[in-house]
Amino acid sequence: MVGPGFDIRRFESRGKPSALVTHPDRPGRPRVILNGHLDVVPGTPEQFRPRREGDRLYGRGTHDMKVAALVMATVFRSLAAALPYPIALQLVTDEEVGGFDGTGHQLDQGVRGDFVIIGEQSALRVVTESKGLVRARLIASGQAAHAAYPWLGSNALLTLWAGIGRLLERYPVPASEAWATTVNVARIETSNEAVNQVPSDATAWLDIRYPPEDTDLTGRSADEIAAHLRDIVDLEVRVDAVGTPHRADPGSVLVRALQEASRAAGYSGELLRKHGAADSRFYFPLGIDAVIFGPAGDGQHGPDEYVEVSSLTPYAQALSLFLKGFPHQQVVHSAAE
Repeated sequence: MVGPGFDIRRFESRGKPSALVTHPDRPGRPRVILNGHLDVVPGTPEQFRPRREGDRLYGRGTHDMKVAALVMATVFRSLAAALPYPIALQLVTDEEVGGFDGTGHQLDQGVRGDFVIIGEQSALRVVTESKGLVRARLIASGQAAHAAYPWLGSNALLTLWAGIGRLLERYPVPASEAWATTVNVARIETSNEAVNQVPSDATAWLDIRYPPEDTDLTGRSADEIAAHLRDIVDLEVRVDAVGTPHRADPGSVLVRALQEASRAAGYSGELLRKHGAADSRFYFPLGIDAVIFGPAGDGQHGPDEYVEVSSLTPYAQALSLFLKGFPHQQVVHSAAE
């Protein structure tokens, strides 16, 4: 992706490889880390055959975020040796399934930087806040019985559905965009395979996104979040993963500098909140400012995902302008590091 002549520090956690690429002539702690993920969500076979229609390049991963990663790699390759300070290209392969074995693992191994740009989609706007993530399961038990005599059993699916209803009463699905906690019921399962049997078990898989302002979830451990959800649903709860919310100082010198670079490339550079979680959340607890900054497009995770080709050159220009101006900025390392 970047060619020869670079140092590559390779990582692997639970079968997920990742890498941190630096230039041998610029050793030391990176002043800027460009973070890109190479994995994509599942799609149909035709979604993996890219097609271009006008300014839109369609295909799985075009917008989220292989094209942005390619642009980042190109900028890194052209500037890593020319800049008077070290930068790094961080490539991971597990962002879509949580990021714990990619960016999270690298940080656990001691990787640090002064400022991080995550190449997720943003139309060259600067995302300084994104929601946290909870992946949890609700588990209901019942009593099997013949479907002709349902009063002799207890239907676990109905018990589960009642608990889901209580959860959605607490966190209703917004009618339009809202900076609020949301719950997605992603899957419901039961081991029952017979239509004429009352199911004795049922499980619901949840994806919960929450802003930093939700104090019931922000800063809470998995056990504390499970207890909070249990009080609402009156069911067994297992929390499989927790990702913290993310926030970077919107008034910092570096955020403003990136906004100015975006404007110089012909875009608004406005600040944005993002509802989806990203790997920026792993830097937030360490006191390292990370922002999301990527090209334009739409439809990520959907059947018609696309990136706007016309935004790629300005995106590269904005990254280059920011990096070339970075040495004039002052960065104070966090005591948390």
